[in-house]
Amino acid sequence: MTQHVLFIVTNAAVIGPHNRKTGFFFAEVAHPFEVLDKAGIAIEFASPAGGWTPHDAYDEQDPAQKEFFESKAFRRLNHSRKLSEVDAADYDAILVPGGLGPVVDIARNADVQKAIVRAWSTGKIVTAVCHGPVSLLGVDLGDGTPFVRGKKLTAFSAKEEYDYAREDVPYGPEDALRAEGADYSSADNWQPHVVVDGRLITGQNPASAEPLAKELLAALKRTA
Repeated sequence: MTQHVLFIVTNAAVIGPHNRKTGFFFAEVAHPFEVLDKAGIAIEFASPAGGWTPHDAYDEQDPAQKEFFESKAFRRLNHSRKLSEVDAADYDAILVPGGLGPVVDIARNADVQKAIVRAWSTGKIVTAVCHGPVSLLGVDLGDGTPFVRGKKLTAFSAKEEYDYAREDVPYGPEDALRAEGADYSSADNWQPHVVVDGRLITGQNPASAEPLAKELLAALKRTA
């Protein structure tokens, strides 16, 4: 039986006081897509507003990115489903890629929070990479306790953010997740780092997108 993963992708094309161009970080969709698609996993795309999903940092020298850019899946991504019209329980996992865009419209978004709660409470896998874990901020399962409290996870680090976008973002993922009680860890800047805590799988940065997808695939195989 085919398993299904829902990618929840940003619609935000600009961020910050300098109107920095942004969107989803291309590798953080392309690399997980490649891993999952080759394993026969069905992938759908949703976004807060539906429709077009702007991207950032496309690298045509990366074969996985070029292949995805030229694929039917990329065209489907740009006609993404509106998240409020999607039931996360219909999927085996959700994946929230990063880029700076999620800080604008994924973080503390009611529909995103609902999708995370719905996936988690129905026994599904929740995954996010780089800035994607800002999707977990403000989430609770109904008892008022932050979802991330005590959970082992990672996200784009404060050190990485300082060098990358400190003038463009209102906060960094690391500090915000720590403030809600997350057990945060990181590797050196731009090095792959993935944390698995039960059904929660997170990756630190773009280099972590492919290994995160491999951990997700392993988890899906265990639940198949």
